[in-house]
Amino acid sequence: MKAARRYPVPLTMHQLWMVSLSAPVSRDRGASRTTLYPFVRIDEEGARRWLAEQWEITSREQLAGRLDGLSRSGYRARAYRLTGVAPLAWDAALYVDIARRGFACGLIAEADAWTALKNIVPAVARTYGSWQEYADHYLLGRRVWRDGLRGNMADSGLPAGQEVADEHLRSLLDPENRASPWNMAPWDAISHPDRTR
Repeated sequence: MKAARRYPVPLTMHQLWMVSLSAPVSRDRGASRTTLYPFVRIDEEGARRWLAEQWEITSREQLAGRLDGLSRSGYRARAYRLTGVAPLAWDAALYVDIARRGFACGLIAEADAWTALKNIVPAVARTYGSWQEYADHYLLGRRVWRDGLRGNMADSGLPAGQEVADEHLRSLLDPENRASPWNMAPWDAISHPDRTR
């Protein structure tokens, strides 16, 4: 079943902006970048399996704990030690992605997912002034995270290369890309009163 059929209400501008924080993470074709539900098609089991395998999250309490950790310090503490920069964007993208997947598999209700997303907005809006700045810090955080994995696994087991992430971010930032949620919800939209799209 298509997710749009189960969740037909279009997002407001603020809601789209919040969901768009995870756009860098969702590169595959089955991902939805413009709805709270993270996939184009309903896939509760896929969301549940991904949270368990990638994050060891199998309960509401574990989900809340992981979101709290990402909002407080996440991976940016390690990045700061290595680069002198604390890329909040990397942690924010993961935070929103995990909250959306938690909603998708029923660990949290829709209202709780929106509350979680609203909780990360002030720090992100205060830290960055554009989607470009957000993208730059996302890529820095991803690079530090990926480099940290190299010591733990063979290159063949590593996630997609940096060039794949770079190309995805270029696509999101391309002003000609009408499908990019970043073009649908400009950075400064979160600073203005919410409205329907």
